[in-house]
Formats: sequence, C-alpha cells, structure tokens
Amino acid sequence: MRRTLAAGLTLLTVTALATPISAAPVEASRKAPGRAALTNFASLPALTFLPGSEPSGSALGTAPINGVTPPFADQPVQGFSGLVRNGDGTFDAISDNGYGTRANSADFLLRIHRIAPDFAENTVDVVGGITLTDPRGHIPFPLTRPDRVITGADLDIESVTRGADGTYWMGDEFGPYLLHFDRAGRLVSPPVPLPGVRAPENPAGNPNLGGSKGFEGITLSPDGKRINALLEGTVAGDAPGTLRLNEFDVASAAFTGTTWKYRLEDPNFAIGDAIAVDANRLLVIERDSAQGADAIVKRVYLADKRDRDRDGELDKTLVADLLDLANPKHVGGQANPFRFPFVTIEDVTILDDRTIAVLNDNNFPSSSGRNPGKPDDNEFITIRLGENLHADPRVLRRR
Repeated sequence: MRRTLAAGLTLLTVTALATPISAAPVEASRKAPGRAALTNFASLPALTFLPGSEPSGSALGTAPINGVTPPFADQPVQGFSGLVRNGDGTFDAISDNGYGTRANSADFLLRIHRIAPDFAENTVDVVGGITLTDPRGHIPFPLTRPDRVITGADLDIESVTRGADGTYWMGDEFGPYLLHFDRAGRLVSPPVPLPGVRAPENPAGNPNLGGSKGFEGITLSPDGKRINALLEGTVAGDAPGTLRLNEFDVASAAFTGTTWKYRLEDPNFAIGDAIAVDANRLLVIERDSAQGADAIVKRVYLADKRDRDRDGELDKTLVADLLDLANPKHVGGQANPFRFPFVTIEDVTILDDRTIAVLNDNNFPSSSGRNPGKPDDNEFITIRLGENLHADPRVLRRR
C-alpha cells in the first residue's frame, strides 16, 4: 500500500448507507436569494498515515475495503468530524471514534490534527497534532489502554469548539458527554452527561437515544459563555425528526436546562455539524444517508432560535445546497455544478461574513462517494454564500 507521510492521525464513524430518500421540498420562505458557489477546493489523500505511529485497524479483518486492505502499519489520518479555525491559515480538526463502532476501534487513537489547506495546489498538509489522553483519571469507567490514551473504543468525539483560554470542548456520542481538554489534549474534568438522555453505550443503561446519535454539533456563543450542543438523533418520546439543541454554561460546566427544537426535513436525515453566527443563529449541516449518485440532500441551513413563526422550532433558511454549487470557473478542476456527495459531511466553519468552509468525514476506508470502489479523500472546500450572514463581529474575529 502506498502511504502518504503526514503528521497526525484520525478516525471516523461509519454510517450505514440507506435507500435514497426523495428530497423534501424547501419552502420559498427558506430559500436564500442567491446561489452558493465553490471558491476553493483541496483534498488530503485517503491513504495518509502518521509515520512511525502504532498499528491500527486490526479488528477490520483482512478483506479489502474499497480496494484498501487492513490492518494498517500506522494510524490513518482521516475522519474529520469537527473543525476549529486558527488565526494563521491552519485549522484544528478532530478524529471521531475510529472505524465506525466501539468493537472495531480499540487500536484507533483519538487525536486533534492541525491541517493547512493549500488552495493554490489543491492539497491539504497535516502540520501537527496531539493525541487525547486522560492522565488524571477523570473518565469514571475503564479505558482500553492502561496508559490512559483515549481510543475509539472509549469515546466517540464528533464535534469541537475552543474557548478563549485555548482549551477544547468536544461533543461525544457514547454518553452523550461534553468533554473538556487542555491545549495538550489532556482531559481536565470528568465527562459531563446530558441529563435525562443516554446512548446505548452509556454505562448508566436505559438508553433513550439511538446509537451514534449524540452531540454531532457543538458551538460556542459569541460571548464565550455558552455552548450550544445539538444532538444528531431524536430522543425517545420527542416528535420524529426533531432534535434537541441544549444550552451549556461554561463557567459552571453544567447544562442549564434550556433547550430548543431543530426539525429535520425528513426524520431519516441527520445533522453533520453546527457553528454559531450570533447569539440566536447558527449554521447547521443537514444530510441524507446516501452517497455518490444516490445522494439527494446535503445542505447548509441558517437556523434561528427566535422562532418568528411560533411553531415551537428553530426557523430554517437554506443557504447552500452542497449538491448544486455554482462552479463556472471549474475551481480545482472540478465540474460545474460542483457536488459534495458524501455520506457524512461533518465540518462547517465561518471564514468571513459571506464565506464558509465545509469538510467531509471520509469514514476511511468505508465511504466511496466520490469514486465508487475507492476510499474517499478528506476534501476541504470553501463556499461563497448568496448573501452576507451579518454575523456577530466576535465570530468573525475568533481564533
């Protein structure tokens, strides 16, 4: 196997492919006046590994998957499931729980990768990274490794935000938990469970949330005082297709009990990520569970907590159809229109008041949305929206 050497490692959650669902109609009031356009394209090859790292993928068997044969001599750099913008043109991206399940991810080490897109060359460099650990024993259940390096069998991190002090908050799906790490990737306090909500992997038992349906999107408020944590799945007893957006107070490290409801266009859809625009609005990725030619819905919505139509749910406005991005200049040698046809699209961040960045989680080696039979690369695109976001200036300044 050819290996691209890079500093970092990654992971991902494999989402089962579903029968394509017809796209839900978008109401006229939800349409942005202009069409979003592709402005940059870069990719990190699927076969990118951390040189000199530990072997990985031993529980995947030995049969080829999309032409790639496990296990792997090193840790793969893949599965970007959360993104933080830095002030120097680089980004911090997290890997999720590994190869899709707790059972097959015990040798996948969870990590923050520092990546640098080079849009002139259409490439992404991995320029550093840190592995997540729990040296002080804050996690109350047994970990896979005695050295307390955290693996994909221990936690399933799916979202990330960063405080003014440089520490990281991450959303997990096995609890679901909120996790607080220092700048070196060390857990600084016990995982914070969401009161009244439990995933199947939660040791407390009595789950009322589906597997892999925890905190898929978390985002810090512009004033840095609150985190909004959006579940990917519907809690048992809630209306089908409604997701809870939960408020968390950073100072007290506790959920406030304040929640809002985000309604999916179809109950079979899922969200991929969220990022704050201001105190009331956030961008949310919504998607179906198909890939390639079968993909029908991959969208970015602007969601508003103020519920102006008083239907009890966040108002939604479509700002980007990721399967129909204008690309008249054929940016990156890509087609016009440009399609982002991946089963999991799990990263969105704001670059300026009219430009966002979106990345896929490539589920290495299992997803093949770009080229059937070949593992997907990690693609990094920037998109110019049809109109300005009118974002809080603190969001645009945040590093």
